[in-house]
Order: sequence, then structure tokens, then C-alpha cells
Amino acid sequence: MKPLTFTLRAEPAERLDLSSLTPDRLGGMSVTEIGRLPIGTSRFPAAVGDIFKVTGTDASSIVFSGGSRRFDLLGAEMTIGRIRVDGDVGARAGRRMAGGLLLIGGSAGVQAGTGMKNGRIEIAGDAGDGVGGPMAGEVHGMAGGVIVVRGKAGNRPGERMRRGVLALLKGCGDYAGLGMIAGTIVVSGRAGLYPGHLMRRGSLLFSRRPAQLSPTFVECGRVEIAFPVLFDRYLIADNILDRPLLGPKPFRFGGDNAVLGKGEIMFARG
Repeated sequence: MKPLTFTLRAEPAERLDLSSLTPDRLGGMSVTEIGRLPIGTSRFPAAVGDIFKVTGTDASSIVFSGGSRRFDLLGAEMTIGRIRVDGDVGARAGRRMAGGLLLIGGSAGVQAGTGMKNGRIEIAGDAGDGVGGPMAGEVHGMAGGVIVVRGKAGNRPGERMRRGVLALLKGCGDYAGLGMIAGTIVVSGRAGLYPGHLMRRGSLLFSRRPAQLSPTFVECGRVEIAFPVLFDRYLIADNILDRPLLGPKPFRFGGDNAVLGKGEIMFARG
């Protein structure tokens, strides 16, 4: 069977809510039924058929041929299957995702993977502010799964993260892991100011020493434990990185001692 393919006709005139276009929701629907689904967000919303040419039959593998910064909530709450986007997407891609694979060939807007529970998101380009974090009023950010941003991320990646792995391969903005509860954030490249601010637990792993840490972190010197080597192996085996991030004896800071203080920041070189 051929993948269910949505070919973009032209740049949409309004922001689109694509949360209904996931493998779990489209299974068993005909192309005609899919074309009638409302996805616009204006007073007179557009339907799928107004924006896309729909072909193929395999709803477990969805392809968006052409992307747009107006594609919001793509892959939201998906639990199974695979979605690939040949281009950019808008806000909150993979929102509350609980399984499956979301591949974004371009960049993503703000709050990609917010509230994510499981599954995997790969972003070939950059990601906006709040990747893997919470939306306003939520207690925590991502609670499981893997997010890989092969470009640069904005501010507050992994805010109030509870579980999972967030990998940012060309650096990030300020306050990475703000209020982090647990989980692991990997940053290769330059990180902004105050990573780990108010983190309670969890690990922030950097390829180089961050420019500015909060004064409530305590320097622990070089560590000789198995975790850095084992995690480097995982990152390479999972095709996240192609070489070790930390090495066998990284530097370590503990904190944030303004709160619980059981988190850690490690980096390969000063």
C-alpha cells in the first residue's frame, strides 16, 4: 500500500489545526471522508481537500509533501504509526504525543513536543522556544519519549521535564531545563545562560561548559563513573550523535541547591 499523502496545493491563508490527521484517527477512513475534515481555524474554516491533494491508502504511514509554518498541532496525541513532513511546521508539533514517529524535514515552531508522553520526534532544522516543555498552567513538560533537534533550539527547552531524552545538536537559548523534575537533556554546541535553573533532579549533558551557571550549583570536579560512557554509547547507537559527547571523565556540577538540589550538569571540556 502507498502511504497516505497530503500534497500542499498552496500556502494556506490561515493557521491550520492538523491534530486530526494522525494514523490513529484516519485509519478506516476513505480519501473522500478525509478531504471533508475541517482543519482551518478561522470563522469559516477550510477543509482538508481545500488545502491538500490527498492520495494513497496506508494511514499508518502519513506523508505531508510540502510544509508550512501555519501547520499547527501536527502529530498531536498520536499513539501509533509514522508521520513525515517534507518542510517546516508551526506550533506545538507532537503535542501530548504518546507513541509513533514524527519526522519533520524542516524547522518547528514554538512548544514542539509539549506534554509528550512517549514516541519519538526528529526535527531536521531548528525548534522554537519551549521544546519539550509545558503549556501555560500545566504542572510538567515532557514525561517520556525522545525528541531530537538537529538544529538549534530556542529558550527554555525541557522546562519542567519529568522523563525522557531531549537532544539539541546545535545548541540552545537560555534556561535549558528550567525547573526540571527529571529526565535527560543533551546539548551539543553553545548553550545560553543559566541552564538547570531551579532544577530538582535530572541530568543536563553538554559538549562544553555553559557560559553562565546559577550560583547555587556546586562544583564537583571530574567524575569517574560508568554513566557518561554508557550514555555516550546510547547516543551513538540510537543515531543521535556520531561521536562521544562527554568522554570518560567529564566535569560535574550538582544542584540546583536553591531547591531540592539532586540534579547534575556534566560537560566534556571547560
